[in-house]
Amino acid sequence: MTDFRGSTITWLGHAVVHITTAKGTEILIDPFLKHNPKYPKNYKLPEKLDLLLLTHGHSDHLADAVAVAKRGSPQIVGIFELVAWMQSKGANDVVGMNVGGSYKYRDVTVSIVEARHSSSVEDDGKFLYAGEAIGFVIAIEGGPVIYHAGDTSVFSDMQIIRELYAPEIGLLPIGDHYTMGPKAAALAAKYLGVKTVVPIHYGTFPQLTGTPEELEGYLKGSGVKVLKPAPGEALH
Repeated sequence: MTDFRGSTITWLGHAVVHITTAKGTEILIDPFLKHNPKYPKNYKLPEKLDLLLLTHGHSDHLADAVAVAKRGSPQIVGIFELVAWMQSKGANDVVGMNVGGSYKYRDVTVSIVEARHSSSVEDDGKFLYAGEAIGFVIAIEGGPVIYHAGDTSVFSDMQIIRELYAPEIGLLPIGDHYTMGPKAAALAAKYLGVKTVVPIHYGTFPQLTGTPEELEGYLKGSGVKVLKPAPGEALH
């Protein structure tokens, strides 16, 4: 049984995740909303977001970030170059960090960890360098430690993430093609030592063929639980 300890995690299709802590801190990760075919169109994000976390600059993670930032004025946390680009687009409250750094906001400590992926922003027809792609470890006071891997392959240094942060819940991409698939995600879960996996970044586009059922098969007998919420279904 996964213990969310008063926090809520809602997967909104692709890599978009909305987290609400027991103390009411509102977090949105990788806002790909308007053109996300899996985004539940009747889902209402809170008017006021506290934190907007950005793993990298590709449009299927960043497309609605400027609009979300201007609407709710959240603090934007991410790799230095990407949040600097956000600032150039009118986002005022940015926290530029780098791999290994942590930032505390109320009842949440956000740590940036590495990912194995590329990152660029398409701006006026040109691709701009957007720093490194990253993942986030979100440690909630009195709540679970959540790892959002962003877009990544499996890599053995995920064991360092386990030793430093001890994540309990892993939000792991399983779609394949652009990220790791189910077999690699199962190995990632082993390296991370997570108790629960919520699959993300699958089923959105035809190339993303990995499924939660395949992941379950690779994790059979491991004791790791795979949760398979529908987009918009809250886990708590």
